[in-house]
Amino acid sequence: MRRVFLVICAVMSAMVVFAGGRIERGSMKSEILGVEKPYTVYLPEGYDATKDNYPVLYLLHGAKGTCESWVKDGDVQRIADEAVAAGDVRNMIIVMPDARGTGDYFAGPKMGYFNVKGWAYEDFFFQEFLPYIDGKYRTIATKEGRAIAGLSMGGGGATVYAQHHPELFAACYSTSGRLAMDYKLVQTKREYYDVVWLWSIAVTSPVEFLSHATPEQLATLRTVRWMLDCGDDDRLVETNLDFFAEMRRVDVPVEFRIRDGKHNWVFWRESLPQILRFSFPKQQESAKQ
Repeated sequence: MRRVFLVICAVMSAMVVFAGGRIERGSMKSEILGVEKPYTVYLPEGYDATKDNYPVLYLLHGAKGTCESWVKDGDVQRIADEAVAAGDVRNMIIVMPDARGTGDYFAGPKMGYFNVKGWAYEDFFFQEFLPYIDGKYRTIATKEGRAIAGLSMGGGGATVYAQHHPELFAACYSTSGRLAMDYKLVQTKREYYDVVWLWSIAVTSPVEFLSHATPEQLATLRTVRWMLDCGDDDRLVETNLDFFAEMRRVDVPVEFRIRDGKHNWVFWRESLPQILRFSFPKQQESAKQ
């Protein structure tokens, strides 16, 4: 009898150890883009067993990435499970949209998060994708229930989206973000990256947005919690410094961390626990109870 009891305890212990969230893959038909767009979602432990609504983190990939990048290279499922188990963050839904290009290595035409001629991705995101996610999943469909983050191109995309729609996001986190135009990139990578994409990141520079923002726009930006980090050996650290300085100049609070690191997945995997804690910290949930 004692042996049976020990076996049951061991099985239950294993269930606790391996319990966690799950990854779901789907797609939606976009009338704006005229294509079926895939996406990937992390659903927290207990999602299927409850009727609770959850906050949502929109987590954007970088150039040459897809909606699978944070899963395959970023280890998002394990890191999110561990953060929740440690009591650091609230249970949340993590939505990973797809902004891949149609060229080699998912670069080239139609890559990115912004509107260009014949490809209105930003319109798709706000007019179709975000409402679709709120309709399909049990989200907290309010400003306080949404956060946005991303790496590299996705860090720039997340920052621009929060600048354009501060009424929709409580927090924005950019890691190794492209936050201003990198003219060296234009000179050295013109043959690799699509010229239309290069133009799109030039005209959507978060630094430029701040330089022309009205007092009313700046007031709405102060309703968002902002954070960025970047590696000290990252080629984009200068654009992050520029953005940080501009945010301070216009008196919009922002946190900034420069850590040892490069523009790679080693750095971004280390950033992810911080992204989760910054977006929806556990104490935030306790404060509302």
